[in-house]
This record gives sequence, C-alpha cells and structure tokens, in this order.
Amino acid sequence: MEEKKNLWGGRFTTPTDETFTEFNRSFGFDCRLFAADIVASIAHANGLGRAGVLTQDEAAAIVSGLEGLAEKAGLEPDFFDDDAAEDVHSFIEAHLVEAIGDLGKKLHTGRSRNDQVATAFRLWLRAETDSVIEELRVLERALIAAAERHPDAVLPGYTHLQRAQPVMWAYWCLAYVEMFNRDRERFFQARGRLNTMPLGSAALAGTAFPIDREAVAKELGFEGVSRNSLDAVSDRDFAVEFAAASSLVMVHLSRLAEDLILYCSTEFGFVTLSDAVSTGSSLMPQKKNPDALELLRGKSGRVFGHHAGLLAMLKGLPLAYNKDMQEDKEAIFDTVDTLRLCLQVTEIVLANVTLNEDRCRCAATTGYLNATELADYLVKKGIPFRTAHDAVGRLVLFGIEQGRELNELTLDEMQAVAAEIDEAVFEALSLERTLASKAAVGGTSPERVRAELDAAKERLKL
Repeated sequence: MEEKKNLWGGRFTTPTDETFTEFNRSFGFDCRLFAADIVASIAHANGLGRAGVLTQDEAAAIVSGLEGLAEKAGLEPDFFDDDAAEDVHSFIEAHLVEAIGDLGKKLHTGRSRNDQVATAFRLWLRAETDSVIEELRVLERALIAAAERHPDAVLPGYTHLQRAQPVMWAYWCLAYVEMFNRDRERFFQARGRLNTMPLGSAALAGTAFPIDREAVAKELGFEGVSRNSLDAVSDRDFAVEFAAASSLVMVHLSRLAEDLILYCSTEFGFVTLSDAVSTGSSLMPQKKNPDALELLRGKSGRVFGHHAGLLAMLKGLPLAYNKDMQEDKEAIFDTVDTLRLCLQVTEIVLANVTLNEDRCRCAATTGYLNATELADYLVKKGIPFRTAHDAVGRLVLFGIEQGRELNELTLDEMQAVAAEIDEAVFEALSLERTLASKAAVGGTSPERVRAELDAAKERLKL
C-alpha cells in the first residue's frame, strides 16, 4: 500500500475531494519552513531520547535521517517538487520514513502538528527578525553617510509642505535615523516575545510524555517555554507584532521616499537621482522618473494590508488551533520579502542621491524663513512673544508687498513697526545665526548636528 503523505487519515474511509485537497494544501508556500522544521524536529528527537521514549540509538538514527534530508535539500534542485505533500511537515515525515523506515514514524510522538508548526514558524521568523534588525542598522549607516557627504548643506524645513525654517541637510538625514532606530528597537522587543518555545504543547493540552521542555528550548535557542498550551498553539501575536513593526518601517520608508520624490522634481530641484535608480518614459524622451522611490511608497500599502488581514483572521477564532491560521504564513512571508527588499533598495537609493547645495541654500534663504528668528530677537529685547509675532507678521506682509526678504528691509522700515530693532538685527537674521541659535538638544545648529551624528555613529558602532 502506498504510504500516505498526510499526517492523518486513519478514521477516514474515502479520499478527500481533489479540489478541496488542493485548497487545503500549504506546501507550495510553507516549504520555506523546511530548515526550521528540521532543526526543531532534531531537538524534539533528542528530547524524546533524553526522556527514554526513544532509545539513544533510535534518537540518533532519526537525527541522522533528518540531517540527511537537510543535506539532500541543499544538493537536489528538484527536492521540493512534490505535488502530493499536504504541507512541509508531512513532506519531511514522508521523506524521513522513506530514508530510515518505520522508525521515522516515532518522531511525532509527544507532539502535534499544532505545536510543530508554531515552533518552526517562530524559529524561521526569529532568524528573519535578526536579518531585518541588521538591515535597519545598515540603512541608518547609509543615512549617516549621506549626511556626511554634504556636512555644511542647508535646506528648507517644511510644515504643511510650506517652507518653514532652515535646517541642516544632515539634520534631515538624522530625522530618519531616529525613525529607523525606533524601528530597530521595536523589532528587538518583539523578538523577545517571539522567542518562547511552544513545542511540547502538543495539540492543545500539553504532552503526555516526560520531555524536558526547558532542555529542548535551550537547544533551539529559545529563552523559555510557553506556560499554557491552549494559548501556545493558537498564539500568533508574534506574527502580528512583526507585521505591525514592519508596517511602521514602511511608513517611514514611504515618507522618506515622498520627501525625495518632491526634492528631485524640477519644482524643488534639491536632489538628483543617478540613472542607477531612475527610469525613463516610453513616450517622452526627456523624462527621468523616480520609480524606485515610487515603488517604495506604493509597497507600503501591501504590508499594511497583511497586518490588517492577520488581525481580521484572528479576531473571531475560538481556542485553540483553527485552520484559518494557515493564512498567517503567506502574509508574513510576503511581508518579510517586501520589507527586506525595500530596505535594501532604500540603501541603494541613498547611495545614488546627489544634493544640489546651491539650490537648497537659495530655497533656505528665501520665503521669510528667518521670520521666527526675528520674533525671537524681539523677545530677547523684552517684548512678549505674541506682540513680537504680530509685529513680524506685519513686516513679512510689507516685505511681500515690496518684493524683498526681511533681511533686505532697511532699519528704518523695520523700526517703523518695532522701534526696539537695532543694527544687530541683520546679524540675527543671517542664515548662519539662524541655524546656530538652535543649539538646544534636538536643534539644528551645526554644532548640535555634529554631536548627534557622532552619537548615532556610536550607537551603530561606526
């Protein structure tokens, strides 16, 4: 009789419908868990051996068989070409039995596919989380490198997409370093909650065999074991947390992309993207499009959708495991793939951005961006801020009518609105003074920005 490739069937007398069989299959995507499931299965076999459920020879033979499968998978390109396997777990068991005989059927003692899946998924996602954390670190370094290529450059800062106050280019870069540093922290914290082992929970009530779960957890690098099996086999908080943290990263990547899309437009002209990260138009020969940035912005919605989908899938599930939870894999697999690729592309884009310093400086010194500096100047003369704000507003209106910047008005013209203004105002309104005055922690003064760059490099061990 041909060996069954699923892990159930004894109480069934007729075959499942072919369409349902295909609908039920997950091997086409969960084969990605192969290496993680092999590692977890080896640890489980060792645990069965220590508990006396398997003899040492049996445990060793099973471990050797599993290691042989891992080696075979790396050597045979068509190893995973299997149209019959229900999932990666049944695939491994079938191949193990084929390799070592009926002894392979003992491996599943004391575990269920429920805790097996949850364990392999956690192992796989733990490794991917570590990779994302490192890629975020690389991206932060890329932003610091972009800042240091133009250490003295200045550009307008914006609110409401209207020019507001001048800031250092490096200060703009550091704003995104702060965002991605928070993202790294979120993934690190989520990793701690992910790193709990459900293996030994069995189907939902715990295993009936005296397996030392702590020893198995230590072998697999988990920090502890789950305390309640009902929760352990049905918990996908770790997947939702990963998707949530990924969504925030994509928000930050999309905002960075949007800034650069605006900055490289003809209207702004602050940055130039190299040909390596741009495309052309099929119709208009002159076009140079920021497609890499637009794709970063567009792919954010894809990741947001996976997060929302996971929440919707989980919200109505009774304890414990339900087949609905099979939907977690594709959502997380695509989230991981999309996020990691976007992080890598963003790093490449930053390496291919050239800042047009003269254009940026011109924009930072026009449009009355020193108006707040004039109000602060008047406050230091003892004028209440609201009064100073009103006086500067009237001077801005006068400047607009005259077609001149604040620093281009005469002293008499300014004194006609605020008699307290003296010759020192022109130094106060200079770009250099405007920047230097923002020396408090969090400010954009060149000195403060250099200190923050050094602090960021120290965090990243640069």
